[in-house]
Amino acid sequence: MALATYSDLQTSIANYLARSDLTAQIPDFIRLTEIRLRRDVRIRQMLKLSYTAMTSSTVGLPSDFLEMRNLYLETNPEQPLTYQTPSIFTRDGLAQESGQPRNYTILSDEIQVSPAPNGTFNVYMLYYAAPAFLSNSNTSNVFMAQCPDLLLYGSLVEAEPYLMNDNRLTVWAGLFERGLNSLTTSDDRGEYSGAPISMKVARR
Repeated sequence: MALATYSDLQTSIANYLARSDLTAQIPDFIRLTEIRLRRDVRIRQMLKLSYTAMTSSTVGLPSDFLEMRNLYLETNPEQPLTYQTPSIFTRDGLAQESGQPRNYTILSDEIQVSPAPNGTFNVYMLYYAAPAFLSNSNTSNVFMAQCPDLLLYGSLVEAEPYLMNDNRLTVWAGLFERGLNSLTTSDDRGEYSGAPISMKVARR
């Protein structure tokens, strides 16, 4: 059968398990799998561009933030901000100055920049966003569109301990890992194919 919607996924899980009495549990298996995919998967379809006007040294992260890809100021020319670990950031003398921001770190759910802005700077953030969880009202998302096999096999991995059927656990886990590796390889090829990769030394 098709595997394109939340309902399709629930039906497939029940069919693979040969069980018709898990209606209440299957959504939990799917949710646990989505949480795992949020941690493990980074593909270009999850990238999102966010814009904000920064007037202070801190700005809140988007609610769906998973991982930073690029952060830069809309200046002429555009100025990428350099990531520093929190410990390096706090010891850097620039953190006590004001001017055009050059560095940033992430603390809790905020971005902190240094020097502190001495005006208003437009900041663009390219980041990996967490897809909205599947539900009866949200029947598809990035994971459903790009890797329905991982949703299926991951849900089966979650189901077998619940069913105390550990013999099948390694089968589904192996298929999940194979699919995850294939997805990562495919995304890398799709992003970088057609052009040689070159290295450029940044100048300060």
